[in-house]
Amino acid sequence: MLISELAKRTGLTVHTLRYYENYGLFKGREDETVKTNNYKQYDEELVEKIQLIREAKEIGFTLSEIKNLLENWFTNQLSVESKVDVLRAKIDEIDGRIRQLELVRKFLVDGIEEVKRGEC
Repeated sequence: MLISELAKRTGLTVHTLRYYENYGLFKGREDETVKTNNYKQYDEELVEKIQLIREAKEIGFTLSEIKNLLENWFTNQLSVESKVDVLRAKIDEIDGRIRQLELVRKFLVDGIEEVKRGEC
């Protein structure tokens, strides 16, 4: 399939897919027999891989982390323990962000009370 079809199937823009490809998250293949254009073909299995990339981004993985995971996780270069460590590290990072956001929330709630009392 061409990149436009891949975009329709994954819900991402062509621009985003090209960015991901240039970043090295996946690779299309060129048809060596066609000399008139530079169109790349993308395999059906890439739809599932891109869905995984989307989900990983949604839960907080960076593109760099995703690239590392794709290169190592699915080529069985990581042990079960290493995979668990990767996921635990992301949970710890998220827990830290939650604590930080709770502090920001408390600061804002306290600010509202100060404004109501005329102290600010």
